[in-house]
Amino acid sequence: MRRRIISLYEFAIPNHLNPYEFQELVKVFLPKDEFRLIEAIETEDITKDMVKQRLYEELSEITAYRPPWGILTGVRPVKLTGELIRKWGKIQTERILLEHYYVSEEKTELLMEIWEHQQEIIQKSSKEAALYVGIPFCPTRCLYCSFPSNQGNQEDIDRYFKALVREVHYVANALRNRKQGVETIYVGGGTPTTLSSLQLDELLSLLKQEFILDNLRELTVEAGRPDTITVEKLRVMKKWGVHRISINPQTMKTETLQRIGRSHTVEEVREAFQESHSMGFIINTDVIAGLPGETPKDFMNTLHEMQSLKPHNITVHTLAVKRGSSLMEQDEGYHYRQRAIVEEMLDMGSKSLREQGYIPYYLYRQKHMAGSLENVGYTLPGYKGWYNVRIMEERQTIVAVGAGGISKAYYSKEDRLERIPNVSNYEIYIDRLEEMIQRKKKDLFMEELS
Repeated sequence: MRRRIISLYEFAIPNHLNPYEFQELVKVFLPKDEFRLIEAIETEDITKDMVKQRLYEELSEITAYRPPWGILTGVRPVKLTGELIRKWGKIQTERILLEHYYVSEEKTELLMEIWEHQQEIIQKSSKEAALYVGIPFCPTRCLYCSFPSNQGNQEDIDRYFKALVREVHYVANALRNRKQGVETIYVGGGTPTTLSSLQLDELLSLLKQEFILDNLRELTVEAGRPDTITVEKLRVMKKWGVHRISINPQTMKTETLQRIGRSHTVEEVREAFQESHSMGFIINTDVIAGLPGETPKDFMNTLHEMQSLKPHNITVHTLAVKRGSSLMEQDEGYHYRQRAIVEEMLDMGSKSLREQGYIPYYLYRQKHMAGSLENVGYTLPGYKGWYNVRIMEERQTIVAVGAGGISKAYYSKEDRLERIPNVSNYEIYIDRLEEMIQRKKKDLFMEELS
């Protein structure tokens, strides 16, 4: 006999509205097995936001918790803020965020501040594209990760690299044929420095020689894992004019590194910083608030150590426990229990970074984040990452090559984006490369972007 699942709470949603966004809002308050949405016939003129406001009030009463992001569930709250400012002005936008979207005063101030810091980039409109190059391999898979990254052997990496080079050649030709330049290049992953020095040299030479780069503002390589960063690879990057790299320890606590499946040491982080600084790279570093077993003191120890290494950018991530990750399989409710601890970490971290001269300049959110909070990129004055701001604003064409890459064609007259995804599995990507190229030919390069 099949067991019936009984939910603690049922919420009736008008049947003319898509239930997805409401489900995401309820999941901020309650685990998914504690509620269900049911369809209700609604005759009155009721809007999506009206339903979300009612849900927020009811759930706040049930749980005695008012999430600081209010009824917002999207990835890009700064983009929404900008749209509101263009329509209503700054003062009215603050009121709308506070009173309509129920965003807390602290988060409203943060949104307004970040929007201001982004203006020097956003106001410089660009017809050039952004280029993303995906390298979906990592030395190990982290406990919390569900990104399409793989522990590929050298043979797999070599096969993937050949396919990637073919796609890069196609994209470079297509952009040249329409006389479209590239404003920013971001080599991400995964861990791009899992490539050999020779492969990295070949890839970067292609990127620098095959594309129109008259107005290139930045070339970034997300080096990532310190144990994959060698002096030889740094020299290759310097040779081809890489401006920015990321060195991402996530934590400087040895026990946590072992717990989450990172194969590098704290000392390797320090060595990677020393070598990278000596070659003059702009350095970003990522840290994560809410890692298993860590206290606010542990997090602040990591942050203070990172500050002592003098990166130009520090991105503070809230742990997002993704579906498909080992941590989600082990403890599905982890991100609910971490809420108070992570809020404390983010508050302490923001204060410390600001005291050291860092300012917040970009922000985004993800599903399954501890406390449903946010990721914030901080920068020293003069070192903002253009690519980071552009992809969050979504007003530029992004051409993405490699497994898991999602290209976005931007039509400025209609202010809309059209997604053209590549498959995420690298083996399927290799097998279906011609299909990925044909997708781009049909949906990205067939017509002029208006």
